[in-house]
Amino acid sequence: MALKVYRPTSPGRRGMTGLTFEEITKKKPEKSLLLPLKKKAGRNNQGRVTVRHRGGGAKRMLRVIDFKRGKIDMPAEVLAIEYDPNRSAYIALVQYVDGEKRYILAPLGLAPGHTVSSGPDAEIKVGNALPLGRIAVGVMIHNIELQLGKGGQIVRSAGTFAQIIGRDDRYSLLKLPSGEVRKILSMCMATVGQVGNVDHQNVKLGKAGRSRLMGRRPTVRGSAMSPRDHPHGGGEGRSPIGMNPKTPWGKPALGYKTRKNKRSDKMIVKRRGK
Repeated sequence: MALKVYRPTSPGRRGMTGLTFEEITKKKPEKSLLLPLKKKAGRNNQGRVTVRHRGGGAKRMLRVIDFKRGKIDMPAEVLAIEYDPNRSAYIALVQYVDGEKRYILAPLGLAPGHTVSSGPDAEIKVGNALPLGRIAVGVMIHNIELQLGKGGQIVRSAGTFAQIIGRDDRYSLLKLPSGEVRKILSMCMATVGQVGNVDHQNVKLGKAGRSRLMGRRPTVRGSAMSPRDHPHGGGEGRSPIGMNPKTPWGKPALGYKTRKNKRSDKMIVKRRGK
């Protein structure tokens, strides 16, 4: 995968980079695996904004991804690698021997013509899904289940991978991309390999318009607001914030721990680094 650098034909083009999409082999998605996707613009079911700076953007259709890899011991041929506007990773269209087609996350190195399968007896190779207890220590994995049978929930974005660093009774010890070491039940499924499209993090949008096409609206600094709109607002001219940085709702903005999930604390062996 490579990046293309645009010529500075305008201020917006200067410094802009984009993906070359060399790995993409099919442009139009599989119609049977598409669903309509209605935009929410950051609103919840009551119509209130719960995520700021969302709205607009290009229209998209939802690609139905198979995160569970539930077809055990049935090989599937990779037909194509496709672009998915709803995620940073690319997706692979696979066809099982019974004729059913599904989308899976495309790991690095997977190409049309390859064969993938899932189950405890699957070979440890890129694209195959196995229980964590069947995968060797040190192997790169992604799309990892946290609860048995729920489907992969973590390590799904472009270029990410986790590693098994040991075993502990019924659990496998995983080092996650954040640096956190966590215990996960060894019966949970994971897919071998690193998620593809590793250059995604190096793309420079170059101009505000590309951000708007992704559905991101402008962000206003708190210090540019009035005192009623933000704790940092007000004052004469350009004023310092005069306090520890705060969110618009008065909570500390830097270094403030927000984690409240006590149920899974016992599963975390080592916290992620600062």
